[in-house]
Amino acid sequence: MAVLSPPGEGGEGGQLDLGGQVGLVDHHCHGVVGQISDRTSFELLANEGFDPPPRGTSHLESPLGLAIRKWCAPILDLDPLVSADDYVNRRLELGPNEVNKRLLRASGAEALLIDTGYRAGELLSLQEMADLSGAAVHELVRLENVAEEVALAGGPAAAFPDAFRDRLRSRSATAVGLKTIAAYRTGLDLDPDPPSDHEVVGAVGSYLRACSRGLETSLKDQVVIRFGLWEGFRLAAELGIPVQVHTGFGDPDLTMHLADPSRFTPFLKSVQALGVTVVFLHCYPYHRQAGYLAAVFPNVYFDVGGALNHLGPGARRVLSEALELAPFTKQLYSSDAFALAELYVVGSAVFLASLDTVLGHWIADTSLSPGDAQRIRTQIGRENARRIYPALVRPAR
Repeated sequence: MAVLSPPGEGGEGGQLDLGGQVGLVDHHCHGVVGQISDRTSFELLANEGFDPPPRGTSHLESPLGLAIRKWCAPILDLDPLVSADDYVNRRLELGPNEVNKRLLRASGAEALLIDTGYRAGELLSLQEMADLSGAAVHELVRLENVAEEVALAGGPAAAFPDAFRDRLRSRSATAVGLKTIAAYRTGLDLDPDPPSDHEVVGAVGSYLRACSRGLETSLKDQVVIRFGLWEGFRLAAELGIPVQVHTGFGDPDLTMHLADPSRFTPFLKSVQALGVTVVFLHCYPYHRQAGYLAAVFPNVYFDVGGALNHLGPGARRVLSEALELAPFTKQLYSSDAFALAELYVVGSAVFLASLDTVLGHWIADTSLSPGDAQRIRTQIGRENARRIYPALVRPAR
């Protein structure tokens, strides 16, 4: 129903034909909502913020809005760049199940690695995502969510360390990887040493007292976050699965400069002996720092997913910068799609079109052969993820 790499996207001087679409492994994404009732609801999900646009404006007047109208409209039987009103009206006319099925299948993903730790109650289940997308679906487990579940389960603070270890192990039994959002909760300037259980018990007690007084909901204590990270890395080493680390671009809960992946370097060095693969997610505008870390640490990988959706034509520049230093074997694809199935399509389309443009320029100036370009495209699109997520060989949901 859709063509994700239209003619001309190869760039000046060397249109690139890489032999069709890559069956992408979307190594970090979220579920989609089952119902959108009006344009206001749609617009709120087409923006990283939490608030409506200023009066008289629209969230769809943005690079992401243009990308949705360009790439997704044909999948819904509309002309590219149809008006936002016509697009949303057609979406409502088709209904959520048909829209989600068309868009998810058009994204070209053969596997979806889904983070279930954010607003999961509002999103389709893993099984529903598998049924609609036709892709293999696997779960990513958030460390901070497990910590909050255990802390708020009603047990005493003294029981938290062992209860967390047990709960994390059971939640991770079929997971493809673990994830931390320490960048949101404390920032990535973390004391690299593991805290003692005694320190953790005291910190959890303080958190529970704050919760009982209505002063806190999210767990933001650095001692508990570090504890969760260390336990997560130890379990990941045992299970042979990666740990994903949110960095860079995100919603307003983030203090951006504290999400620079280079700030995680001391902690990275402390856990390096465990041999766990670390994947920095999103990274923009710190994608060059992430590329450096991937170049110098053998266990570090990264993507620029999510951010590309929002950058319009600037996505080509960012992806080009991400390719400057890091080995091609250390980069991955993700959409970071959340709630809107459109973000799966925009993620894959913008990624492939931007990558083809960059590689096309390299071919044109004789820095790259077409065979090399095909290999790089396939490595980043799926093969690197297949290599570092060994759980992908398990039967999917």
